[in-house]
Amino acid sequence: MRRGFRLAMFALMASVACGAPAAAQSSAPEAPLPPAEARERNLRAYVELLRSDLRTQKVALITEIMHFTESEDEAFWPIYRAYELELSRLNDERLRGIETYSKSYSQLTPTTANDLATRALDLEARRAALKQTLYTKLKSAMSPVTAARALQIENQILLLVDLQVAALLPVIP
Repeated sequence: MRRGFRLAMFALMASVACGAPAAAQSSAPEAPLPPAEARERNLRAYVELLRSDLRTQKVALITEIMHFTESEDEAFWPIYRAYELELSRLNDERLRGIETYSKSYSQLTPTTANDLATRALDLEARRAALKQTLYTKLKSAMSPVTAARALQIENQILLLVDLQVAALLPVIP
């Protein structure tokens, strides 16, 4: 079961289109890390590389499908980058929920189950509100048809990420 959680967390972290860049490391030599911590740090570094690559692919995909005019392109990307920054914060919260689930899965209490479910529903509502804000800003900056197409593409991408994560998480026993 633990392997499923690790894969789900990896899929979530790797699939998140926008994440905070890794902090710069100092050049001073460090003492060797314990193996588990070293693996975790290596995994996080790898995930950051995947996030960067996926951000690039997502930009290319949106650009290809949207066929923006020059003025639409100038209006879209600042709005979308602000949206993605907030979405990455929500995804980080989602990841913390998955980590909590992973740690408590084998002895899940009613209180923890309720907390996790409540947090998941809250995140869904906040993500829906964030998408509503995205659409509202986009339709003010460009035509509602173009804004709706952008929202449709974003929904499809989010559904794919959600499906990847859901497929890897075990059902509560």
